[in-house]
Amino acid sequence: MRAALAAPVSRPELEQLFADQIEARDEVRWDAATGRVLARRLRRLGALVLSDTQLTQPDPELLAHALLDALRTAGIARLPWSESAVELRQRLAFLQHHFPNDWPDVSDEALAAELDEWLEPHLVGLKSLNEVSRLDWNELLLQRLPGGWTQRQELDRLAPSHLAVPSGSRVALDYTDPTAPVLAVKLQEVFGLLDTPFVAAGRVPLTLHLLSPGGRPAQVTRDLRSFWQTGYFEVRKDLRGRYPKHPWPDDPLTAIPTKLTKKRFEAGQ
Repeated sequence: MRAALAAPVSRPELEQLFADQIEARDEVRWDAATGRVLARRLRRLGALVLSDTQLTQPDPELLAHALLDALRTAGIARLPWSESAVELRQRLAFLQHHFPNDWPDVSDEALAAELDEWLEPHLVGLKSLNEVSRLDWNELLLQRLPGGWTQRQELDRLAPSHLAVPSGSRVALDYTDPTAPVLAVKLQEVFGLLDTPFVAAGRVPLTLHLLSPGGRPAQVTRDLRSFWQTGYFEVRKDLRGRYPKHPWPDDPLTAIPTKLTKKRFEAGQ
C-alpha cells in the first residue's frame, strides 16, 4: 500500500498522541571500537528512537556486568595480565600440578568458570580496558588462595620466584612448564654448587640451563653433580677458546663463582 496523503507530525505531537506506548530504557553495553562501556538512555516508540542521550551516572553494577561480559567473550588469555601476574600464575599452576588438593586451579577454564567471583567485584566503577589493565592482577590471583597470608608465605617457600646462586646473583626461575621449572644462569656463577637445587619442598629438581658468557645454553641438565664430573670439561674445551676473558678453572667446585670477566674479577669490581 502507498500513502496518497500525508502530513508531518512533530515530536511533541507524537509524544502526546502515543504517550502510553513510549518506552524509556537504559542501555549499558560494551563498545569494541572505543574499548569502553557505553551507557545511554533511549526513548522509543516502537522501532522509532525519539531520543538517545548519554548517561552521566550509570549504575556501576550495570557497567561492571557489561565489562565482565566483554572480558568473558574475549577469553581469559586475552585479559590484560601484567608480566609479573603471568609469572605468578605459572608458579601457582606449578604448585597446583604437584599439590592439587592444596592449591587453586588457575587454568583458563577454572578462572573463566569463577569470573563472577574473583573479577567482577573489582570491575565496579570501571568503564574501559585501560582502567581494567591497571588492576593489581597479582593481588587478584593471591586473593584466591584459601589459606590467606600463611599460604602466600608457602608460595614463596615452595615455588620461589628467584633463587640465590653462589655468585650472589638472584636469578629468576621459569615455571612455564609445571613439570620442569628452569634456572637459566651463567655457568661461572654456579662454581662450587655441587648438587642441583630443588623446589616444592625437595620434590622437584630444577632444570639447569648453564649459559655460556654469550648467554646461550652450554648445557642443560638436572644432574649438576654429574655435569661437573664429566660434561664440564667438554664444555670448557669447546668454549674457553671463544670466551678467553672468562674463567675456566680446572676444578670448578673450588673456584670462586662470579659473573665477571677474569680482568674485572681480579680488579675487584
